[in-house]
Amino acid sequence: MRRSIRLSLALVACMLVPVAISTGCTVLERAGNDWRTARRDSSGQAPDPASTPEAVIQVYAYPNTYRTWPGPNSNTFVAHIARAVPELGVDLPPTAIGKDYLPGGAVLARSPSGTGVQVSVLGAAGVLVGWEEGIEINLLGFTLGLDFNSPGIKLPGLGRFGFPQ
Repeated sequence: MRRSIRLSLALVACMLVPVAISTGCTVLERAGNDWRTARRDSSGQAPDPASTPEAVIQVYAYPNTYRTWPGPNSNTFVAHIARAVPELGVDLPPTAIGKDYLPGGAVLARSPSGTGVQVSVLGAAGVLVGWEEGIEINLLGFTLGLDFNSPGIKLPGLGRFGFPQ
């Protein structure tokens, strides 16, 4: 019994300590930068609308819904496209809240990279196992995981640490 309590506390610490560190870093970093000063002009990545009459992205699972947490949101959109085109081999970062929200309220789906499977309950809790992603545990938008393809660890709020991908 004591061992399970210690294990539970260790798991909670693994989830909360990185989030606290990330929050502190974000607060200190914002003293010099503000999102309101970001550039709003085009980055030039999409085709010019004047010369491209057809829609570049034509289908999205949630056209009239947007929720920051747990989704669907912009990261849900990227995960949706990655699942539809597994050849992209996308491995979304652990800090991408909304990436675990599955289309249509599904509980089981292919991982975004197309190299594994994912179980998720409305993006709030789940497990993902895939060659590109490794093993990820998702709880309330926080991801804890191990990457075996490019060895590394994924910590909630901080992201991935390890060898380059």
